[in-house]
Amino acid sequence: MITGAHVLLYTPDPDADRGFFRDVLEFQSVDAGRGWLIFALPPSEVAVHPLDATAPAPERTAMLGASLYLMCDDVAETVKSLQAKGVECSALTTERWGIVTTLRLPSGSTLGLYQPTHPVAHST
Repeated sequence: MITGAHVLLYTPDPDADRGFFRDVLEFQSVDAGRGWLIFALPPSEVAVHPLDATAPAPERTAMLGASLYLMCDDVAETVKSLQAKGVECSALTTERWGIVTTLRLPSGSTLGLYQPTHPVAHST
């Protein structure tokens, strides 16, 4: 039986981005050794999307490509809280599936954040 999922984030500055997940997002973690933190995620869900011309191009391997979005109940309030901690967030946009922003990680990479307007697969 499957008991969970492990998401890999590739970044040019893993130490800085680990600090962001630990100190800014305040995700709980375990140390897998030598400071390699593995973070607990909030309840999650997975959606299977078609790969088309508008989709982000995954690496050409047998592994599926993926985009990670964190979810929240009130994206405007969450953005205010993150900005108070010095996090740069893009302008909010409304898509057919939710209200969306991106967070700039210390490495310069971005992470999606949205308030879903679609039914969610988990209960909080």
